[in-house]
Amino acid sequence: MSTEEKPAAAPRSLAEALRGRDDAELAALLRSRPDLVTPVPTDLTQLATRAGTRASVVRALDRLDLFTLQTAQALAVAADPASYDELLGLLAGDEGDRAVSAALPGAVRTLREQALVWGDDDRLRLVRTARELLSPSPQHPSPTGLGPTVREATAGMSPGRIQEIVTTVGLPSTHDSVSAVAALTGLFTDRERMAELLAEVPFESLEVLERLVWGPPYGQVTADPATRLRRLLDRGLLLPTAPGTVVLPREVALHLRGGRAHRTVEPVPPPVGAAATHPPQVVDATAAGQAYTALATVEELLKDWDEGGPAVLRSGGLSLRDLKRTAVALDVTEPVAAFWVELAYAAGLLASDGEADERYAATPAYDTWRERPAAERWTTLAAAWLTATRTPGLVGGRDAKDHTLSALGPGLDRSAAPEVRRRVLTLLAGLPEGAAPDAGSVSERLRWERPLRATGGAAGSGSTGSGTGSGSGGGDDLRSRLARWTLTEAEMLGVTGRGALSAHGRALLGMPAPKAHAERTDRSPEPTGPGDRLPVHHRPAVPPSPLLTPAEQAAASAAAARLLAPQLPEPLDHVLLQADLTAVAPGPLQRPLADMLGVLADVESKGGATVYRFTPGSVRRALDAGRAATDLHAFLAAHSRTPVPQPLTYLIDDVARRHGHLRVGAASAYVRCDDDAMLNEILADKRAAGLGLRRLAPTVLAAQADPAGLLEGLRQMGFAPAAESAEGDVLITRTDARRTPPRAAPEPVPEGPPVPDDTLLAAAIRAVRAGDLASTAPRKAKAGEADAGAGSGELPRTGSAETLATVQAAVLTGESLWIGYVNAEGAASQRVIAPVRVEGGFVTAYDHTADEVRTYPLHRITGVAELADDEN
Repeated sequence: MSTEEKPAAAPRSLAEALRGRDDAELAALLRSRPDLVTPVPTDLTQLATRAGTRASVVRALDRLDLFTLQTAQALAVAADPASYDELLGLLAGDEGDRAVSAALPGAVRTLREQALVWGDDDRLRLVRTARELLSPSPQHPSPTGLGPTVREATAGMSPGRIQEIVTTVGLPSTHDSVSAVAALTGLFTDRERMAELLAEVPFESLEVLERLVWGPPYGQVTADPATRLRRLLDRGLLLPTAPGTVVLPREVALHLRGGRAHRTVEPVPPPVGAAATHPPQVVDATAAGQAYTALATVEELLKDWDEGGPAVLRSGGLSLRDLKRTAVALDVTEPVAAFWVELAYAAGLLASDGEADERYAATPAYDTWRERPAAERWTTLAAAWLTATRTPGLVGGRDAKDHTLSALGPGLDRSAAPEVRRRVLTLLAGLPEGAAPDAGSVSERLRWERPLRATGGAAGSGSTGSGTGSGSGGGDDLRSRLARWTLTEAEMLGVTGRGALSAHGRALLGMPAPKAHAERTDRSPEPTGPGDRLPVHHRPAVPPSPLLTPAEQAAASAAAARLLAPQLPEPLDHVLLQADLTAVAPGPLQRPLADMLGVLADVESKGGATVYRFTPGSVRRALDAGRAATDLHAFLAAHSRTPVPQPLTYLIDDVARRHGHLRVGAASAYVRCDDDAMLNEILADKRAAGLGLRRLAPTVLAAQADPAGLLEGLRQMGFAPAAESAEGDVLITRTDARRTPPRAAPEPVPEGPPVPDDTLLAAAIRAVRAGDLASTAPRKAKAGEADAGAGSGELPRTGSAETLATVQAAVLTGESLWIGYVNAEGAASQRVIAPVRVEGGFVTAYDHTADEVRTYPLHRITGVAELADDEN
């Protein structure tokens, strides 16, 4: 006799609904809500309990897109449980909406996947915590603008008053308030009878309802209401909730709205529009030029701080004065300077030295970075920017304590920044190649994808944002600002060119090169019910795993470097010397040439070509660094495409001839010179009065100033002294590059628990399944007890003798047992085992919960129970 498989019973709780899921569905839940797996739940009941906690539900609601959130909000004002058709009616209204009908299956699927909704399509239930957060209340109005139901609004009303309302609307009086409220509710939800009732209400009274219909549903009345209000109160179309306060019942509002829970429903994400379109080659070339400028700017910044950068504020970060000085040195605005400083810090090229007089300086990683190819140096900066949680755009703003936020200081981390940056660039990648986006449409799209964050609402505080319309209501929210900053910073960094995503920028995101620009058409049939597949236009708006793993990001960076390298200009090995004591570098210079020229000359202007100017001070700087005049002549002749101008030759020779003629050493300080006439000239100069000079010998002057001050003073007087050591040798003064001890780049601040990898998910699901098997295994009742049924969650308790006897009997019969076990750390668990042998105080058994053979000390088994026989 064959037995037909019985249909699965409808789940009675979220835990039962989770037990009906397969491993892939549980993995999807834990991946979308990673807080549920930290720590790993002991069984599915604990997983369901954790999924219903306030903090976890708030976090899950925070990550819903607008339409899915509107679906949850509609369920919160629907009956509990609600059918799929009822939910569709609340969203699409009486007239229906094809787009809503197509998108709703996907929204319900998302809510089910994230364990915010459970139950079959005829009994959809929103988890209790989510219903409490999204349901309307006087303190926290619903985002739908609906008020309480008739039953809720009449909870404190006298029975006599309820009967008066029932009689006024033409319903027969009842013997109790419960049936009277039910009859009134039935009237208000019957469209035909409700239309007849409203037809009896004067126009001026209907105007009052129209003002309340889309919310807020509460209004104020006097002790003696006007006639137009009295007609509404007598018919229950307005119900009193407190002295002087009335509310529009939910059923009445839904009738007036045509069945809609929201004024405006947005089932489809708003498109990102293109503001302009450029040839892809122009975009890539422009982005490459910006990338080269970014490298030059970071190098200039750290070169400026080579001898020790600005001091670290006591509270951390750069002072406003130092930021202004840095902006002047880089010839940029202060916000842009803050961006470059923060970028170098995020890439690990800049840090504080940790000394008592703490200052900022380049790290040893900067020297390694400088030696790498230009394209690889750029990908280091770009990858650091993409994943950094520090937000330079906040510099100059105020924190919660009204303190100014400074560059490199605390308080700049925003955990949403990496996700927003990647999401904005992903939206750019979805545009036709070479298209620059409209910034407003990008912000609107982000608001649709994260409406709670866009409105600044926090479900945990009862404010969930408007949830209606376009999701607006938080005009200048953090995500919109992050989006604007992303577009600006991506352009400065060279990820985009003329606002459009470049080829190497696309590769940096780990995306393949774009194919043909023909739009993909998917003419799938329109879903007609909850069982149809997810429509194309309502696939999840945000990728399930927006951030790449370190290995994936490294591969993406290498691909970006390969695309960028041919676009960058090749370093030059020459300059153009001019007769006005300047040198023009028509492009980037090779590093040895640039370093030497940076010592021998001063940068006069930057741009497509860099102009260097030779001065007596710059030539003396090169001589102080140990270069001889012949070396300088040879260097210029070897690297100039034009003949060395005669004025430059004379300048070098003139400075070299006087360089070192005077010697300054340490006494307090002294000056010695073989030419006593020159010493007489110095003593006679009024500018030397502050140096405290006096003659010790015909060729020696002593000074009260220190050697460094004496050197500077004589140079300001037009002389070219050289410092000497205690042994009388000339000191060669090279600019020493100051470096911090090895420093790691700042770690991004994560946004909640990290998404578990596949290995952790598999182990967590196996552990949850095992614990659930043990906690729900049916067992036999002991003599004198009622039927034990399924496991109650409590560990079995038996004496040691009974435990040993039961285990030994199970070895002989081959039956499985349900045991309680406490491990060496004191953690208790329940297990289902099939004992194989008992000896030496240990039982060896096949553990069904762990799916392997294990050995357990008998003294750690708290008790045993036989499993009940399966019933068909």
